[in-house]
Amino acid sequence: MPDIDMLTMLVIAVAVLLTGISKSGFAGAIGGITVPLMSLVISPALAAALLLPILIIADVLSLRQWWGQQSNQHLWLLVPAALLGIVVGYVSFGWLDENGLRLLLGVITLLFALNMLLKLVNQSHLTSAWAGRLLGALSGFTSFVAHAGGPPLNMYLLPQHLPKAQYLATAVVFFSAVNLLKLPPYILLGQLNTTLFVYALLSLPLVWLGVKLGMVLQHNISEQVFYKLISISMLLLGLRLIYTALFS
Repeated sequence: MPDIDMLTMLVIAVAVLLTGISKSGFAGAIGGITVPLMSLVISPALAAALLLPILIIADVLSLRQWWGQQSNQHLWLLVPAALLGIVVGYVSFGWLDENGLRLLLGVITLLFALNMLLKLVNQSHLTSAWAGRLLGALSGFTSFVAHAGGPPLNMYLLPQHLPKAQYLATAVVFFSAVNLLKLPPYILLGQLNTTLFVYALLSLPLVWLGVKLGMVLQHNISEQVFYKLISISMLLLGLRLIYTALFS
């Protein structure tokens, strides 16, 4: 872990807080903003590695609130497909340099933001088992690269019209499984070390605060307004990452 200044620490702290909020109150849908945000101040690969143990801690906190309400039928379809996406991410790791990763991350972030804002994809057609497998695999891949598996997952889950609690619980359990599945490849690639785990433990109060804030926000703030703000932020972040990758 390189030396970090106050601005970098602040950006990482905000990303960790957003991670907790996303885990508890918004089905992981805003988690896609965290790695792009951190990639403004550190390398994308380091941002992803730093966040993985933090995500696992957040998963443990979230599972306590949502376990037992999930749709196991959808999970049996989605998790094996996500594993395939993780394998693809593992095999292709290292193909891109730091700016290449920023460009890929920026494009993914930009596309997800545009879809959230403009509804480019008609989600009503994405209810079949094959759509679930395809989007599950895409979620696994984007989760491996940038912990941004929320948009593909939600493209499949939202048209299923699950009760809200079951929808949120299914997303929480799905990402808990996915993050554990990502752990061995990250270790094999040398992305994780003792220092990052120490940072993850030190971030525990912020993760806990984020989880609690997520529960409060879910009940007190319009999801439409919240998602719109996140979408605009992702749009700007995506454009910034693409610009940095191409012109830095």
